[in-house]
Amino acid sequence: MAIRHQAGRKISAALLQVHSIAGLVLALLLSLIALTGAVISFEDEIVDHLNAGIMQVVPRAMPALSPDELASRLKVVPDVGRVAGMTLSSDPAAAVHIRFARDEPGGRPSSLYVDPYDGHVLGVPRGEEFFATVRRLHRWLLITGDGKGWGRQITGIAALGLILMLVSGLVLRWPRRASSMKMWLKPNLALTGRGLHRSLHAVIGTWVLPVYLVMAITGLWYSFDWYKDGVVWLLARPHVAAAKMQPKQPRPAGRAETAEAVGFDRAWTTIQREESGGFAKVQLLLQAGPGTVMRIRSWPKGATLESERDEFRIDAATGQVISSERYADKTLGEKAIAGVFDIHRGAILGWPGKLAFMIAAALMPLFAVTGVLLYLSRRKLRPSRQRAALGDDAADGAGERQVAALGNTKS
Repeated sequence: MAIRHQAGRKISAALLQVHSIAGLVLALLLSLIALTGAVISFEDEIVDHLNAGIMQVVPRAMPALSPDELASRLKVVPDVGRVAGMTLSSDPAAAVHIRFARDEPGGRPSSLYVDPYDGHVLGVPRGEEFFATVRRLHRWLLITGDGKGWGRQITGIAALGLILMLVSGLVLRWPRRASSMKMWLKPNLALTGRGLHRSLHAVIGTWVLPVYLVMAITGLWYSFDWYKDGVVWLLARPHVAAAKMQPKQPRPAGRAETAEAVGFDRAWTTIQREESGGFAKVQLLLQAGPGTVMRIRSWPKGATLESERDEFRIDAATGQVISSERYADKTLGEKAIAGVFDIHRGAILGWPGKLAFMIAAALMPLFAVTGVLLYLSRRKLRPSRQRAALGDDAADGAGERQVAALGNTKS
């Protein structure tokens, strides 16, 4: 029994070292990623509120302009370049959202909202550039190359580190009375100093552990291709997985985004025919590089999630449907794959889920601060003679028992 107890202490000491080192190394990075994630949690709602005045028009008793006609009228607008995509709505009072291709240096002009009836420019959406910068900071740390640079690997490593800390932290704080909800979920606010830091770190960490675990697991989707391919292989049907796991063709050298002079009208006509049952909005996207294939996304009326969309690839020159992927035909696993982004931000649970995920993300600096304070105070609690006699790991364990005894005395 004594040998087993000693082995358990050594395992706990090793886990504590791993948990502490990972936390110290990743504290600032995880706090940055989490806080930027919290900022963009309600991006859509904030942007819609800021731009309510330019997103709506007065409906008129006349047909709306075709997508090609809208693009043609925008040619007179200075400094916008080639139209690369537009979002059209079935709502006659909704403005058309126009996006532009990247220029020679790689920058992208601001998008515009335009009147669907006469092509009049209603304005540049406020908040778009701010949220785009925060999003790049969250995903890629503003490192050169964006999704093709080192930023996505670094955030992926941070996500792996977070999973390691969550698992080790759960094992380290497992109470003797594991069935007691009070032990798990009630912080002891009567404590002060290290005892309070430990209580906040452990108990609030238990509250947010499921949220952080979901964030980390889904965040890895955007960092590592091997992880994405593995999830697709596991959850999708074989023929769907084979199609999704095909290697991407590299873009031709030269200009960042170039495309043949193809229009939107034939693809728009085709998608109206394909979605004859009705849609809320449709997004038409020209591909970067040469070719005439256009990517189409269509959201049905009543859709509440970004993932609840049908996707098509249509030849813009001929209007022929190359491929179609309807949300209603997906299996549960394939819907989970399509909804990774909605799961990552808690939107799968509606606005309460997004709010809960935002609050959890905003709490990340609490764990960084309390974790550092616990580490520093633990170092002070190790008597130099004890460290020399027992070794660092045993001294850590003795220090933790000393702190626990102090906490019990105060409570």
